[in-house]
Order: sequence, then C-alpha cells, then structure tokens
Amino acid sequence: MSEPASESSELREVTVGTQAGLDTADMVLNIGPQHPSTHGVLRLKLRLDGERVVDCEPIVGYMHRGAEKLFEVRDYRQIIVLANRHDWLSAFSNELGVVLAVERLMGLEVPERAVWLRTALAELNRVLNHLMFLGSYPLEIGAITPMFYAFREREVLQAVMEEVSGGRMHFMFNRVGGLKEEVPYGWTGRARDAIDAVRRRMPDLDHLIRRNEIFLARTVGVGVLSAEDAAAFGASGPVARASGLDLDLRRDEPYLAYGELSVPVVTRTTGDCHARFEVLLDQVYASLDLARTCLDRVDRITGPVNVRLPKVVKAPEGHTYAWTENPLGINGYYLVSRGEKTPWRLKLRTASYANVQALSTLLQGCLVPDLIAILGSMFFVVGDIDK
Repeated sequence: MSEPASESSELREVTVGTQAGLDTADMVLNIGPQHPSTHGVLRLKLRLDGERVVDCEPIVGYMHRGAEKLFEVRDYRQIIVLANRHDWLSAFSNELGVVLAVERLMGLEVPERAVWLRTALAELNRVLNHLMFLGSYPLEIGAITPMFYAFREREVLQAVMEEVSGGRMHFMFNRVGGLKEEVPYGWTGRARDAIDAVRRRMPDLDHLIRRNEIFLARTVGVGVLSAEDAAAFGASGPVARASGLDLDLRRDEPYLAYGELSVPVVTRTTGDCHARFEVLLDQVYASLDLARTCLDRVDRITGPVNVRLPKVVKAPEGHTYAWTENPLGINGYYLVSRGEKTPWRLKLRTASYANVQALSTLLQGCLVPDLIAILGSMFFVVGDIDK
C-alpha cells in the first residue's frame, strides 16, 4: 500500500510487504491486554518483521489491586487473606511467607508438629500448582488430553487439602504462631493414600506428553533462556533451574523442616520450553515424596499446632526479610513494623514479576507461531506480577 506524498511532514511514502526487494515497515502488534492466549490480563507490545518478533515489551499493571498498600491498614491476621491471593495457584505458600516474616520479627518459636505439617502442606500446594501448568501448557499448543489427566490428579489432592483447611484455592490455614487448628482425625493417612494414588498414576500423564513427537517439535530448542540471562533478570524457580541455575531455598537456605530433609533439586541445562516443562514434571515426583516423608514424621509427633497469642497481635518495632521457595520461584517478604497491629510497610518480591521480565529478551527473534509456546512455558500467574 502506498501513500502519495503531501505537504505534511508527517506523511511519507511507505511500502509494507514481505516480498524480496521491497522496502518493508515493521508492524506493532498488541497481544492483550485481554486475550485468551495470555495468562490473565497481560499485555505484550510486539514489533514484528513479517512473522518474526523484533522486539517485545511486557506491559503489566492491568490487574493491580494495591495489595501492598492495603497491607498497611490491615492487622496481621487480615493480611493473610490478601497475601494468599496474589498467586492464586500457590495460596498456602503465599500465606506461609507472611507468617514467617511476622514470626521472625516477634521471635516466636512455632511448635514442631506445626512446622512439619506446614512443610507437608507446602509441598502438596506445590504439586497442585505444577499440575495446573502441566495440564494447561500442552492445551495452549494444541493438546487437550493432558488437561484431563492433570485435573484428575489435582482433584485427588484437592480433596485432602479441602478437608484439612475448608478451602480449595485460598486455604487460609496458616496463622501467626502455627496453623489454624489441628488436622482431622485420620487425615494424615488419607493424605498419604492420595499421594500414593497420584504417584502411581503420574506416569499416565508423563508418557502421554513428555516424548510426544508433536510436543517435542513445538518445544525443543524454542525459547532458549541462558543461565546468564536468567540470573540477570532475577528469574527463579523452575524457569531458572531449567536454564541451569542450581538454586533452591529449601536446600540452600532452609526454612520450616527442610533443613532435616534431603531436598532433590531438579535442574536442566538447555533452557528451552521443553526443559522448563520437564523441570515442572519431575518436581511433582520429588514433592510428592517430600510430602509423604513429612506426613510420616507428623504421625510421630504430638503436641499443639499453634501458639496462644493475645487478641491483638503486634509485631515489635523493627524490620525483617523472609523469603521462601514458592512453586513458581522465590517470593520475598520485607516487613517493617513500628510496633503497631498493622505493618508500616510490607513489600512483596514475587517470582512471576521477575520471570516475566525475561520475555523482553526471550521473544526477540522468535516466530509468531512459537510465541504462545514460549509465553506459556514461563509458568506465571498475572496476579503475582501486579499484586
């Protein structure tokens, strides 16, 4: 298409096309901010040369709910309600980071039984998170069957999580000083049965997708993130470990009962979409084993699961930083208190926010058909970006 020259300096003759020998102009394409191919309300501003991505700018903030500001006018019990929602697939782990920060500032020692129960539930939450992506990621690139297998296993584990906490997504089971209440009678046995059932049937999902020819063609060598780039962007969790960054806080800076466990850290070196998927898949096996070990230990421990606290919980004046290995990566909680019942400041460092920044480098040079495969393999939750 050609435009005739005019007296206006803003108009010029431009030829847009893809045939050899023609001058071409890059196209700017918006993916989002509301689009079924994105994980929530994310906007990608792409500059294309034909079907090749020249530049990508992730634009976040469309879901921003001001959680960090709301923390400043909520007491420490109310904060847990808000905190477990920013990554809605990792609610238990989100709660955990907040209460660990408050307990550290207060100098609270949590009962041993609560520590081991928290660890078991955190690993079950990790499995639930990963199963969601193990089902949805193949769906995004054309394979519907894995979703049915992944959700079959999710429902088995959701049943035991719902029994113990009353919630399916937002568990609200952590409290400052321990857990909300003792688990139901016989629950640890039922949880072990659920873990064994999922462990036994995971090969159904594994064999269906891991070595599938079409899935391999869409993911191997696509969206390669180098270890250097992963470190530069502050990526963590499965995304970083798939690029060869051997970092896991459960092993490297243990919290809860992880210091007494042998935590297997699943890594790959290729850093492509398939490596990220494999890390997620193999982590499910590891987390199921860890959860079962914790439940075996719980059965040998008696005592309370929480510490009796005053009606109004006030953290002493000071500041602390607690970080945890959430299912999608490292989450940090920087708490500043002035001795009141509400925090003066509670800053979240979320895993998805750092991981998504790598898209600006990762999508450069890729083809539009590969864009969704790369985007999905970053395993992020948009609420975890916008908080």
